[in-house]
Amino acid sequence: MSRPDVGGGREFRERAIALKYVPELPAPFIVAKGEGRAAERLKQIARDAGVPILEEENLVDLLFPDDIGTLVPVEFYEIVAKVFAWVRTSEG
Repeated sequence: MSRPDVGGGREFRERAIALKYVPELPAPFIVAKGEGRAAERLKQIARDAGVPILEEENLVDLLFPDDIGTLVPVEFYEIVAKVFAWVRTSEG
């Protein structure tokens, strides 16, 4: 799935990030990320596993440059906490 990027004529490629929270660590961390077909596959794996998916493009844009295994930077704690709260309510 691609569409032209509004600002520069580049192709838009869907991106996805998977986060995990482990209480023993100081912050959630990036466990997987993908772009294009890899993003689509990552979302399919999540759906198949019953993992809730939140489409939050701005957060993906902020975290995508970071490597897998990177802890979420402190400046994003509040929004990521809201994501995890949403996941908890989505799981019932």
